[in-house]
Amino acid sequence: MVDMKALHQSLFAIATIILLISNCVQAKQSPNLVISAQDVAMMQAAIKGDGSFAKTFIKTKAIVDAQMALPMSVPTPADGGGGYTHERHKKNYQLMYNAGVIYQLSQNNKYADYVRDMLLEYAELYPSIGLHPQRKVNSQNPGKLFWQSLNEAVWLVYTIQAYDLVHDSLADDDINKIEQQLLRPVAIFLSEGQPSTFNKIHNHGTWAAAGVGMAGYVMNEAEWVEKALYDLEKSGKGGFLRQLDELFSPQGYYNEGPYYQRYALMPFITFAKAINNNQPERNIFDYRDGVILKAITTTIDLSYNGLFFPINDAIKSKGIDTIELVNGVTIAYGLTQDSRLLDIARQQGQIILTGDGLKVAKALDAGRVTPYQFTSTAFGDGADGTEGAFVVMRQHADGEPADKGQALVFKPSAQGLGHGHFDKLNWQFYDKGAEIVSDYGAARFLNVEAKYGGRYLPENKTYAKQTIAHNTVVVDERSHFDASTKLGNQHHPELLFFKHTAQGSVSSAQIDTAYQKVNLHRTMALVKLPDSGEPLAFDIFGVKGDEFHQIDLPLHYQGQLIDSSFARNAFAKSLTPLGNSNGYQHLWLTAQARPEAGLAKITWLNDNGSFYTHTAIVDGETEVLFTRTGANDPNFNLRNEAAFIYRKKMSKAHRFISVIEPHGVYNPSKEFTLAATSKISALNYQFEDELELIKVRLVTGKQYLLAINHKEHLPAKTKFSYQGTDYLFSDRFHLFKIITKQ
Repeated sequence: MVDMKALHQSLFAIATIILLISNCVQAKQSPNLVISAQDVAMMQAAIKGDGSFAKTFIKTKAIVDAQMALPMSVPTPADGGGGYTHERHKKNYQLMYNAGVIYQLSQNNKYADYVRDMLLEYAELYPSIGLHPQRKVNSQNPGKLFWQSLNEAVWLVYTIQAYDLVHDSLADDDINKIEQQLLRPVAIFLSEGQPSTFNKIHNHGTWAAAGVGMAGYVMNEAEWVEKALYDLEKSGKGGFLRQLDELFSPQGYYNEGPYYQRYALMPFITFAKAINNNQPERNIFDYRDGVILKAITTTIDLSYNGLFFPINDAIKSKGIDTIELVNGVTIAYGLTQDSRLLDIARQQGQIILTGDGLKVAKALDAGRVTPYQFTSTAFGDGADGTEGAFVVMRQHADGEPADKGQALVFKPSAQGLGHGHFDKLNWQFYDKGAEIVSDYGAARFLNVEAKYGGRYLPENKTYAKQTIAHNTVVVDERSHFDASTKLGNQHHPELLFFKHTAQGSVSSAQIDTAYQKVNLHRTMALVKLPDSGEPLAFDIFGVKGDEFHQIDLPLHYQGQLIDSSFARNAFAKSLTPLGNSNGYQHLWLTAQARPEAGLAKITWLNDNGSFYTHTAIVDGETEVLFTRTGANDPNFNLRNEAAFIYRKKMSKAHRFISVIEPHGVYNPSKEFTLAATSKISALNYQFEDELELIKVRLVTGKQYLLAINHKEHLPAKTKFSYQGTDYLFSDRFHLFKIITKQ
């Protein structure tokens, strides 16, 4: 079998030798990173018209003019994330870049002079400062201008573009001072000064490689480019190309999850564009079957109603309008002219002042938009796409936008490096534009200095990453892999199958390494009832071990609890934490119950005006615990969120079976409520010969049977008998309407 990664590296190594022999990186016409000299000519012509590109130019110029009218500030670094100096240096690199663009389009020297003067200020400051005073103790990647070198690399990515945009207007003495006292020292600090970060297969390494590689193009340092591509030793064990090999699956899914896929996208696409402009012979956008372009569309696919699915260390407010994806969509459209991308660009509502941005603007002005189709997909995880998967199941009513119907997110994916959470086989559910079954995401107030300097809060480790903060099984109140990132990175779930049909989607996965001698197996389905098209979300979670365990299955919901079909013992006068560690210490126990054998129902109302009922089959011995975050949180760092937990004690094996059913309407403005109670009256489960059967009966008397075939090798047709009736279906699953005999 051919080692594709080795082949990729070999081909690029040969190309590198040829390019070096021919001295491909030579003195060039400026600019030529993301914006080329050829782009500038077309952009200058466009701003003389009245289209959206010209309007963006006028708006951006006005913003730059207003900022340039203020006193220039290049302060000595003092603050962590969110503090004045941190934010000032961020604004400075953005201002320099924008001023450089305005200079190229207007040819007004005052903009180039402003960038020059700020760069000279930095050239005076940088040699005088040491490591940042707010850096983490014993950190391997402290910065100088910023508390971590990641921000320094971002600064260089923007600043080197600003320098490239004004380079040809500068005097030789200024060029020498800016390069020798600023840009060269920053590039060396981020590469030779921090080899472990620069060579790392991680988004920090990607940003550093992009900044140093782009500086190499501008400053005619061919060695910097090669080191950025292949690592400091040019061995191919690290560097930009290795990052493309290791961090993305063949489908373009990024190992750390959607939030960091969005963040990492910026250096990948920016450096790739610079490579393409300077060394088109490398065919960088064809690398790994076009993995960079796939990563851009996959980033879009990992969103719902404009926001990214918040798995792992995610800020839940981040969405498709972030500047990283705006740039990604712009570059992708410039290369492909895929009109579906214009739909996303239209929603983003931002035009980038680049050559590709001009193409997007012209196409939007001409009305060339076609709808972007969100689909149900299992995104393989890992470099080869074999380390589990991130599964997105979607469905929507006719005429309803695909990203505002229902979405069930199933997470049998890999750990996700240091930003990963310990939540194998976790899930989330969305409906009518809202999060219904939720994930906490990250415990962090980004750039809010008063909250731990804007960094990840301590509760990110003590709660948000712990398994109980997610919607998956916890055994003996211990998190998966005992919350060891190193151990978690060595294992991943096995995706057993994923299938999507006109009826809906089903997926099944398992893992036996999250706990020793315990197998976790979960099957999830999102299907439409044949008559009404109404959705049901099925969840079957099997746990099997060699010893007796306490097994908890939490469900975190968004909304107001309305009712339950069983009595609850509420703790109205005093609360105690649910446990002592592994995230349990942060949960107040607000009520508990032990429903009788049969069905247990819990209903809540979401802000979207719909009711949701979780119906579970219980055995009379399973407890239900109601919780709320906030225990052992003296600084009020945790958001106040609710959950209920099904707890089975002293069990070697147990199967949790449940269905979530959206129903009803609540309209407080017009003062009416419809169908506030569940329609499900009975739920039956059967497993035989690898065939899983769930029968649902509604209060109307209608009955449905979901059949799922778990056989590894599916027959052409699956035939079975249920309650005296024969059934036949093809493929992995089918939802039957049961015809009752009169």
